[in-house]
Amino acid sequence: MQTEAPDRPATPRIGLVLSSGGVRGVYAHTGFMQAIQDMGIPVSASAGCSAGALVGGFMASGTPLERWADTLPGITSRTFWTPDSLPRFLWEMTARKGRGYTGLSDTRAALQFTRDNLTAKMFEECVYPFHVLAVNLGSGKKKVFSEGELAPRMTASAAMPILYEPVRIDGEYYCDGALIDFAPTDAICCRHHLDLVIVHHVSQHFGIHHELDRALRDSWAMLEVVNRLVFREKPWYLSGRALGLHHCPCGCGAIVIALRPELPVMRWPLTEGGEKAMQDARQQTVALLRPYLDAILSDPRKQLPVTADKVGSPSGGCGVDTAG
Repeated sequence: MQTEAPDRPATPRIGLVLSSGGVRGVYAHTGFMQAIQDMGIPVSASAGCSAGALVGGFMASGTPLERWADTLPGITSRTFWTPDSLPRFLWEMTARKGRGYTGLSDTRAALQFTRDNLTAKMFEECVYPFHVLAVNLGSGKKKVFSEGELAPRMTASAAMPILYEPVRIDGEYYCDGALIDFAPTDAICCRHHLDLVIVHHVSQHFGIHHELDRALRDSWAMLEVVNRLVFREKPWYLSGRALGLHHCPCGCGAIVIALRPELPVMRWPLTEGGEKAMQDARQQTVALLRPYLDAILSDPRKQLPVTADKVGSPSGGCGVDTAG
């Protein structure tokens, strides 16, 4: 896939970055993409992590948004989550002392579901450049995929440790990219000479102590602990508001719009409430971006009202490894 020339085109070059976000994120990102389509915002490149890698990959592969949205109501937890039975888990932990046991569920169902919903099978066949963030378990470093077969790399990006076995790709093991970076803006902002990057951030955020007390008495309390450890840091682009405007910290001149919608809580691995999350994300995206739409579609670098930023560089910088 060739890197585009840096000349500024008449039509702004716009990239989308879809964050991690679990099951809720899959629905919410779908609503976001519906809003992007509703407003006629063109997409020149995209990147995703975890839930964002899945939705972003389906869209970049050329899968019609309407067809994907029609698929969502038929999804159940068994579509993507096939954990071992309790007897099997106990046998693995006692008789085998956990030897070779790397996750409660394998990724075969999730991988097959991903393949079934892709139109293009390879990154190189996508309708626009697409990048997926994962973590290399061997090195502990972030890995941004942009070449090779889509499905295993998208699945690896969403394979949360403990819940899922890591995914082996080219002799290396990979897992959920959210462990390092919720939304890899650095994968596309400078590489594709974008004028604007829109980040849709739907990762979990947590409230006060008494909410934790309640959550730890709820079902799947173990995952609440994991979530709070993973989602403990605030990404550089979040401002505490539903919409934030920034200059790209890499110095390329692109503008970054960060959206953080208010969405209903969805407990892993349940899909109930997904339709509302999708509708809420769609409505809030339109409401937040509509006041800036003329600037977005004409000259975002000059027309969007960005004040001076004092933010650090995103994790990894623009020199992050993007080999396939």
